[in-house]
Amino acid sequence: MAPVLVKWMRCTVTDRRGFEQGQRRWAGLLGEPGFRGQGGGWSTRRDDVVHLFAFWESRSFYDSFMARSHDRLASAQAGTYTNMQVKLFDHRFDVKTGFEPRFTDADLVRIAHCRVHEEQAEHFALMQQKVWNPAMAGSPGMVRGLFCEAPGSEVLILSMWQSEAEHGKYRQERVERLSLRAGTEKDLIGLDGDIVRLLPQWTV
Repeated sequence: MAPVLVKWMRCTVTDRRGFEQGQRRWAGLLGEPGFRGQGGGWSTRRDDVVHLFAFWESRSFYDSFMARSHDRLASAQAGTYTNMQVKLFDHRFDVKTGFEPRFTDADLVRIAHCRVHEEQAEHFALMQQKVWNPAMAGSPGMVRGLFCEAPGSEVLILSMWQSEAEHGKYRQERVERLSLRAGTEKDLIGLDGDIVRLLPQWTV
């Protein structure tokens, strides 16, 4: 069963050792009802930025966890980071097939965070399915991914890759051409993203 709720967290780490030690406490998520998986790592673009991704079966399971256990687990990392940004998205469809929140067979996660013109939202999603998905799914080294949405025509596309070299090849060979074919520029208000090197010890 695919996770329904995707939580994306981004922060700037001020105490690397303290943060990494505190990160181990999140193993406590394993007993939580509705929890499907969590992983993350360091940005390849800024060495003090961390991205984490958590997956839940439903919003109600997630809300229940936030009300009961979250603060206890989070307390171990208090004071080790600044600028925590948290966004919640609903899973809409997979990139490739059968998304599972597993991180053990990938080295990188590519984040594309898109703000889409409201009237273009359906076109953007359709082009993702018809143009981008087949290209990504057919790229060597692409493991799995998902397309998810938040209110206000905000989209998060996560794709997992076996290596930086494989992702680099895909970018070099395909992205500009696919973007033209999909008419992506007309759909977007803004796009930001990052590439995250996954750490196995942060996988829950």
